[in-house]
Amino acid sequence: MTYLVAALIIALLVWGIWIFNRLVRERNLVREGWSGIDVQLRRRADLIPALVETVKAYAAHERTLFEDIAAIRSASMAASNVRAQENAERALEGALGRLIALKEAYPNLKADQNFLKLQEQLAEIEDHLQMARRYYNGSVRNLNIMIQSFPNVLIARPLGFKEAEFFEADDAGRATPNVTFDRAAS
Repeated sequence: MTYLVAALIIALLVWGIWIFNRLVRERNLVREGWSGIDVQLRRRADLIPALVETVKAYAAHERTLFEDIAAIRSASMAASNVRAQENAERALEGALGRLIALKEAYPNLKADQNFLKLQEQLAEIEDHLQMARRYYNGSVRNLNIMIQSFPNVLIARPLGFKEAEFFEADDAGRATPNVTFDRAAS
């Protein structure tokens, strides 16, 4: 009987360690996913000044838009959590959409090689950002399932594991920016 109790205690201990290690792994995958989003957001934020300067040369009277983009970019870089980053992200996407839309008003801008190159870089960054968001949200889903599932919840909650927030876009954020590339101009 003593061996049975000892075996049961050891089995529970091994099970607890296994669950804990899986929770730690999933939490680290969420952190890694967020880091991927952060890297792409920083790349995009670093690209914005070059894009703005290129457009400024053609559209000097659009000063308000340039100031808005600079302020929104600063807010995006200063965001400290998922919700703040989502809000800054939506505002930045809308502002970038307006910036890209200026090319329609300035035909020479459409043919400017610097602008076209920056547009291509922006599109590439947006693709990487979308992949990073998917990875992050998949990691969040897996962590949240582990934390909320029985019997994992018996270990997760007492050890301080908490559900992570998904990175979500609202309906307006899903629709912007409407970036189109006029390949005929290149």
